[in-house]
Amino acid sequence: MPEEKLSDRLEGWLEGEQPKTVGNLIELFGEKSFAVLFLLLLAIPALPLPTGGVTHVFELIAMLLALELIVGRRTVWLPERWRRRELGPATQKRFSEVLLRRIRWLERHSRPRLRFLIDHPLRGQVYGLLVLGLAVAAFVAPPFTGLDTLPSLGVVVLSLGVLLDDGLVAVAGVVIGAAGIVAELFLGSLALKGIRSLF
Repeated sequence: MPEEKLSDRLEGWLEGEQPKTVGNLIELFGEKSFAVLFLLLLAIPALPLPTGGVTHVFELIAMLLALELIVGRRTVWLPERWRRRELGPATQKRFSEVLLRRIRWLERHSRPRLRFLIDHPLRGQVYGLLVLGLAVAAFVAPPFTGLDTLPSLGVVVLSLGVLLDDGLVAVAGVVIGAAGIVAELFLGSLALKGIRSLF
């Protein structure tokens, strides 16, 4: 019997009766919880939609999880308060309408590629470092500029590559995230020059 697809498991979780909490998600996905949580936490700022500041909370959680990977943890640890944090109805709707559709498209076109990247002994630490850097870039992006979108999208695509065992998708995620950081630095320097010219 083939393994259940990621999109089907996420859809079942979103449509189920259980509370949509972070802790609930960890119990469902076990060892894959790091990648699934990065995917869901950073998908919110990756969508070019107003979020009312909730993205900073999710980016902080992603940073903590990335640090856990860097120090070699294999299972997710979160404070009980964060484990009880629930995804609101609006966020669930965005996942159902936007994220699941894109995951399904990628599942149809993905296959195991560049497996040496996914199977490398230091993959957890490298993955954690990449996510940490991109999550910090998303966190420090000026509000209401949309500059957190590309670093966050980079984490989403990178995590999908890890979940689908597709190293090429993972590399694409790193490239997208790096482009976001470059855009953030470039536009930030232009804004700073503009402010300085006023004085």
